Amino acid sequence: MASAAAGYIRRLTRRLTEDLEELDAEEMAESSHATGALPVVSCTRGQEVTMFGRLRSVESSSKAACASVEAELFDGTDSILLVWIGRRRIPGIEPGKTLQVRGRVGERDGRKAIYNPYYELRDPA
Repeated sequence: MASAAAGYIRRLTRRLTEDLEELDAEEMAESSHATGALPVVSCTRGQEVTMFGRLRSVESSSKAACASVEAELFDGTDSILLVWIGRRRIPGIEPGKTLQVRGRVGERDGRKAIYNPYYELRDPA
């Protein structure tokens, strides 16, 4: 019983003193792992993947010749760029939303990217 109380106090102290971004990243990584998704940090170019994470940023390019929506998905381990080509806007794709995505990992400007991923909006875990 005493060790359980000590463990509780240790976890509580850690939550009160640790950086909020680190705690958020840990929680997101745990949620991603619980869904069975592959961590972004582990994926490689050419690999077919399923990932789970939260959108950190969303930008759209409205140029008629190259309309696209770009979003940064963070899963607690790393981030990956999601690019939807030929779209100016996608309902529900906005910063803070939680998604599960599937697609093949590619590269854009030296960063991991998935082009035109299949996605599902999910409730935060």
